[in-house]
Amino acid sequence: MAGVIIAAGLVGIVITVLPGLLLVVAGVAVWAVPRGDAVGWTVLAVAVGCAALGTVAKFLLPGRAMRAEGVPGRTLLLGAVLGIVGFFVIPVIGLFLGFVAGIYAAERVRLGEHGRAWASSGFALRMVGLSILIELAAGLLATTAWIVGIIVG
Repeated sequence: MAGVIIAAGLVGIVITVLPGLLLVVAGVAVWAVPRGDAVGWTVLAVAVGCAALGTVAKFLLPGRAMRAEGVPGRTLLLGAVLGIVGFFVIPVIGLFLGFVAGIYAAERVRLGEHGRAWASSGFALRMVGLSILIELAAGLLATTAWIVGIIVG
C-alpha cells in the first residue's frame, strides 16, 4: 500500500494535480509508523526533510530568478486561473493550454510587444518546469530513502 501511495505522489508531482510530496511522505509514513523502530522513524525523518527542503527550494529558486528577470507574480496567477478554467473547458489538456495562454496574455499586456512577451513567457514557463523538477527530485530522494529502509530493515 505504501508503494502505491508513493507512486501516486510521484505522478502527482509531474501532473501537478495531486499534492505529490505530501503523498510521498504519507506513503513513507504508512510504511514507517506501524514498524515503530529506528529504521522506520529515520526513513520517515529523512523523507520529511527531503520534502521540506524541496518545497522551500521549489519556490525560492525559480521565484528569485523570475523576480530578477522582472516577471511579476500576477503573471503566474493569471496562468493558474486560466489553467483552471481551461481544465473545465477542455478536460485535462485545457489545464496546460490555459496556463500557457494565461502567462502569455499577462506578459503581452505587461510588455506590449509580442517578441518580448513571448521571450518572457518562455522564461516563466522554464522556471515553472524547474520548480516541478526540484519537487520531483525531492520526491525521488524521499522514495530512495524508503527503498533503502526496506533493504536495511
